[in-house]
Amino acid sequence: MLVLGVESSCDETGLALYHSQRGLLSHALHSQVALHDAYGGVVPELASRDHIRRLLPLLHSTLQQAGVPLTDVDAVAYTEGPGLAGALLVGAGFGRSLAWALGLPSIGVHHLEGHLLSPLLAADAPAFPFIALLVSGGHTQLMQVDGVGRYRLLGETADDAAGEAFDKTAKLLGLPYPGGPALAALAEHGRDGRFVFPRPMLDSGNLDFSFSGLKTAVALSVRDCLLQSERDPTPDDRTLDDRTPDDRTLDDQIRADIALGFEQAAVAVLVAKTSTAMRESGLQRLVVAGGVGANKRLRAALNAAGARHGFALHYPPFEFCTDNGAMIALAGCLRLQAQQQQTTSAHSASSDSPAGFAIRPRWDLASLAPAAG
Repeated sequence: MLVLGVESSCDETGLALYHSQRGLLSHALHSQVALHDAYGGVVPELASRDHIRRLLPLLHSTLQQAGVPLTDVDAVAYTEGPGLAGALLVGAGFGRSLAWALGLPSIGVHHLEGHLLSPLLAADAPAFPFIALLVSGGHTQLMQVDGVGRYRLLGETADDAAGEAFDKTAKLLGLPYPGGPALAALAEHGRDGRFVFPRPMLDSGNLDFSFSGLKTAVALSVRDCLLQSERDPTPDDRTLDDRTPDDRTLDDQIRADIALGFEQAAVAVLVAKTSTAMRESGLQRLVVAGGVGANKRLRAALNAAGARHGFALHYPPFEFCTDNGAMIALAGCLRLQAQQQQTTSAHSASSDSPAGFAIRPRWDLASLAPAAG
């Protein structure tokens, strides 16, 4: 079975071809980072319009890479949710219409299920069951994964996701969009121990997370450092009123120190909660998925925890940590292979009309039905 995957939930347009026997044949991705950079974050309307422009060229590129004609495709999988409503509509409309025109089945895929299953794209794909740490800009969850669609929520964030906290902290430090990678790069130059931030909910007795307080602690430190810099005399003895706004910014070393302190705190919480989940579950495999899963400090700390406690770690290839079409094609293929039959739009076969589809901007992953077979 050859499945075309379409991802358009936020600010990346991704297409891929996944074969049930041969694996991933090709994939193409367009990132909208440059488009949204001037606004410091994703503008939903601009994201939707850019998806419209990119889908057909990416389709041609994906087919060309694989060396197959469109007529060889057996099914189309598209992201049904969660995500930005307008962006989801573009991808879902494209995928459903293409499937209808070609007389193919189509399937709506849960975006987070794609992330959960993305390590199956790696050479050392994990076997079920496993624990999954899903850590991205929009979600931070610990899940027990017993099979396709068989997910049990163990813990999640009560407020900001880890990736969201990374981005917001980066903005406080004046870093460019996207903030998470920029903050991680800056943290490499930080001095250890200069800033020690709280580890939220580390002793909560459960597997839930909270990152808004950590972000607030960083904001207070930034404010205090700025106030201190204003009290210090300037090299040319100018008064405070004579300074320009640029004179009242943090120096690069302080910003690096704060970035390191934040990253250490966030990583410490993620690793501690994940290690507890592994111990309590008794499972020996951990999957790490989502954009923050590419963070080098997090990977090093999780690898060390795995070595200490005796569990194996599985990551998707770096290129599949962020949103991509390959994970959607894979998840759709696994669902279709299992011949999932449901009456809801979540995982039903295509209807007689291209208008017969739905999107779910909000969609609980734990609500998914298991795949049959």
